[in-house]
Amino acid sequence: MTPQRTTTIGTAFALGAAVGAAAVAGRTLATLVRASAGHPWRHRVLDLASKVLQRKFPVEAMSTYLDGIHMYADETGRQVEAAHFCTHLEHDFHQCVIFDRNGPGARLIGIEYIISAERFRTLPTEEHRLWHSHDYEVTSGLLTAPGVPGVAERAYFRDLVSTYGKTFHTWEVDRDDFPYGLPKLMMGFTADGQARDELIAARDRRIGVSTEKNRRRRRRISAPEVVPGANSWESGRVVQVGAREVDVS
Repeated sequence: MTPQRTTTIGTAFALGAAVGAAAVAGRTLATLVRASAGHPWRHRVLDLASKVLQRKFPVEAMSTYLDGIHMYADETGRQVEAAHFCTHLEHDFHQCVIFDRNGPGARLIGIEYIISAERFRTLPTEEHRLWHSHDYEVTSGLLTAPGVPGVAERAYFRDLVSTYGKTFHTWEVDRDDFPYGLPKLMMGFTADGQARDELIAARDRRIGVSTEKNRRRRRRISAPEVVPGANSWESGRVVQVGAREVDVS
């Protein structure tokens, strides 16, 4: 390859990267403008200036978008979509913020911590009751990574299938239009027939995925044996967040 051709290819690549970066920046600003529609102008100007001028390292580190469905630990018939945006904090520890959807105007509804089975085994017995396994969510296709190519998706979920999550929702979006009250412990599904079919179908249509196709693609991902103590809701007894009045020290 001649130096001139190499230079031409390099220039084309640089221009393509610049155009791509500009397109991403344009979409980001457009999303921000839509999200702030109806707000006072001084707030909109501040939002735009902050977007351009401020570094937000925790937000920039969120490399993964996962979409699933959670159920309330003590009311398993109440189920909501959960759009996770996650940071790989350590090799065996992810942290995620959860929204009700991936779109403009999405509402922040909770958090989830995800750890390896090895780390889960080291936790105190009482702590185990707060965690759920991810084996069924992965092998069933219910937990999905929209837009990620099949090969990369399967590699990711082979790692995730043996992990455990602790999830609290701070906004009961299925019931209220405001984040009233205390956080709620949430759980994940462990078998067919637990997640509501109509909720899965509506989620799939909205984000352009197929849970059934996911299941077929992941048929070679083996589900590990669940570590005792997880999925406490299966015992019929769970812990849930409560409040008590105390003296200020």
